[in-house]
Amino acid sequence: MEKLADQTPGAYIEAKPYSLAWHYRKVEQGLGELKAAELKEILNPMLNDYGLQLLDGNAVIEVKNTEVNKGKAALEIAGHIKADFLLAIGDDVTDEDLFKYLPRSTISIKVGNNKSAAKYYLDQQEDVLQFLNQLIINHEGK
Repeated sequence: MEKLADQTPGAYIEAKPYSLAWHYRKVEQGLGELKAAELKEILNPMLNDYGLQLLDGNAVIEVKNTEVNKGKAALEIAGHIKADFLLAIGDDVTDEDLFKYLPRSTISIKVGNNKSAAKYYLDQQEDVLQFLNQLIINHEGK
């Protein structure tokens, strides 16, 4: 990852608590996709040997332990709180575990038009704020 980040102006690595991400959002279009494909080709043969998973996100390649994901973390948190309902909203491939692991009663919303395990869809990120405002207005009106 470091070698490709050094070779790709605008690319950088983010060390997260449970994963390592190679970002190419600021890389010249075309070059970023080319280098991302090269990185995936290098990493894919090694993933299973180390119990890792590659997530191909929005201008980011993330490598993480297969046992750690947003869904398991959210399920753990949900088990410790008393809530009237659960709402999960996400726009990235990394949010799919969240949609899959949470209880069926969860209102899950995918932002964008990619196929998802979420129950509902919003077209774009701007729609999320409008949705949440409407949710608040409807709740206050009761």
